[in-house]
Amino acid sequence: MILTPTLVEEIEMLCHYNLSTTQMGFKVHKTADATTIGATRRLFEKGLITQSDGGYLTPLGLEVAEHAQNMITIMTSAQLNG
Repeated sequence: MILTPTLVEEIEMLCHYNLSTTQMGFKVHKTADATTIGATRRLFEKGLITQSDGGYLTPLGLEVAEHAQNMITIMTSAQLNG
């Protein structure tokens, strides 16, 4: 599997979510850059967030965001420790 730019954009968006609470979401305004708007829309289409312009993580989205954030933590820690 290759990490395409669009997949990386979606992963980056998921990493902005605060996993310590399900009560915190995002609102992506129409004035945001096209990359952010596109990533948010794709996450909604995949059923990972509740609104096409942000919202909250769905149960599946929470699981995916946890994996994404854990991966980033591990990869950046390995880079610092290696």
